[in-house]
Amino acid sequence: MSTVAETPIAHTDPTNGRILAISEDRIQGFVRDPIGEIAQRSGVDVDTVIERIRAMLRAGTIRRVRQTLMATNLAEGALVAWQLPAEKIEAAFDFMFQQDPFSGHVVIRSTDAATPGSNYRLWTTVKVPQGFSIERHCAQIARLTGAERFRVMPAKRIFALGVGHVRRKEIPPGSKSDELAVAKDTEKVELNALEWRVLTALKREFAADEIVRDLWRARASEAEVPIEKFFEVAEDLNRRGVIGRFSTFLEHVKPLATGERVTRFNALFHWAVPAGREMEAGREVGRFHILTHCYWREGGAEFRNVNIMAVAHGTEKNTVLEHKRAIDEHLASVVIPVRYTNVFWGGRSEIKPSEISPIAYRAWCAKIGVDPETMRE
Repeated sequence: MSTVAETPIAHTDPTNGRILAISEDRIQGFVRDPIGEIAQRSGVDVDTVIERIRAMLRAGTIRRVRQTLMATNLAEGALVAWQLPAEKIEAAFDFMFQQDPFSGHVVIRSTDAATPGSNYRLWTTVKVPQGFSIERHCAQIARLTGAERFRVMPAKRIFALGVGHVRRKEIPPGSKSDELAVAKDTEKVELNALEWRVLTALKREFAADEIVRDLWRARASEAEVPIEKFFEVAEDLNRRGVIGRFSTFLEHVKPLATGERVTRFNALFHWAVPAGREMEAGREVGRFHILTHCYWREGGAEFRNVNIMAVAHGTEKNTVLEHKRAIDEHLASVVIPVRYTNVFWGGRSEIKPSEISPIAYRAWCAKIGVDPETMRE
């Protein structure tokens, strides 16, 4: 193999592109040999797959490699919009990204004009372990950051967790699945102590040196179980619907070491459809390939009662809006009335996996001087 210094790190490199087209979003669920699976499906040999993923991870082209979870089935989660004085937004952003392990995506958003909800500039995803209250957690965050108001919007259904950024770059406006999106529920799954041990080791992101063919053996040791037991538990969790995909996540917000940007515009789409038609609308919207996420969430009066939300990324603003128009036209064609719609554009953004461990939550409560028992639902 060549040295890391000689290894191409651009996502546009042909070999890297073949690897990323599989590793971003095609390895669904838990598999025993994800590196081998990427190699087989991309047509790139295993040693090169390992070399390229390591190099892209070290260079920041890939921001993390990890086994994702269906965390909505493991923890209480919500999208939260925060209203803060303008002079406190940046500090609050830093706090939520750096000091709240239970905040995941942290994004400063704006609209093209003053609209309902446009005074909510900071948006985060928040998860807390089962039995704890998101409302109480957010109240503590508001106290610590000076937030004036917040709106908690749990997902009632999930309709799309879409394709990776490499494949999305080639998607034309209007491209959609022939079938309606599957509506996934957010019913919680309870785990025992062994399952939590395996899951905690399973979900921790990989450092570059940990990218090897026999990927899970060290994680089984970390969980203090034999490798076959680790596989057994992981595969059972997969059957129970709590495992997402094995993924190499591209850095899609910041400029890469090569000077390129994977994407420049991050749009949160809002639609208000009539009550009772949320499932139908979500399954129609979730068909569109450009979307990374699509949910049924209740925005409330602050956001003109929007109830379908979706996220799309693109390198050109006009192209992102063309995708939005295609979705709007499709909703009209299937006679789903849209009473209100809006776009919240992403600015400064950071993304990290949300912690969901009850042990970690109690430790965080102690750190901020709060009795964890007062944070329960």
